Amino acid sequence: MGEARDAIVEAARAQAVAGGWDGVRMGAVAEAAGVSRQTVYNEFGTKAGLAEALARHEVDRFVGEVRTALDEHGTDVRAAAYAAIGRTLASAADNPLIKAILTSARGGSDALLPYLTTRSEMVLAESTTALLEWAGRHLPDADPAALAFAADSIVRLVVSHIVLPSAPADETATHLADLAVHLFHTAATPH
Repeated sequence: MGEARDAIVEAARAQAVAGGWDGVRMGAVAEAAGVSRQTVYNEFGTKAGLAEALARHEVDRFVGEVRTALDEHGTDVRAAAYAAIGRTLASAADNPLIKAILTSARGGSDALLPYLTTRSEMVLAESTTALLEWAGRHLPDADPAALAFAADSIVRLVVSHIVLPSAPADETATHLADLAVHLFHTAATPH
């Protein structure tokens, strides 16, 4: 993304957080981003195009956080899993955009929600890929199919705890990190 494009997406994000997507106006986004309204239309075409870019931005940010958390712990599988899971749970709980979307979507009018919900498959796939790439670097002799199943399972469990939390985030992260260690080590153990 170019600087103007980034500024426009950030301005749109701030407005969506403040008042829901229905309250986002292209002219106000342009003003906040320090560009002309025509520049917003040139970059994104329509408000739907801007929503698409914002959804993509959120997915990229989220998956970037997962990769960073994993990479901060080198070969320590449990510490990396705990960091990635804990940061993901905290980020999802504290994400003001997601909160704004959920709040404004209760009335069913917020047009941004479909752009984010259609990204759920992409978030699952990209988060699983990030976890699989990391595990592959640290468990190079693991069975690829078992490793893929482990990564997919962990990501799906984390997402389910985001949607319907059953315990405090740190407690959930502890249990899921223990499970991740078990699944990854099982994948790395010859049968």
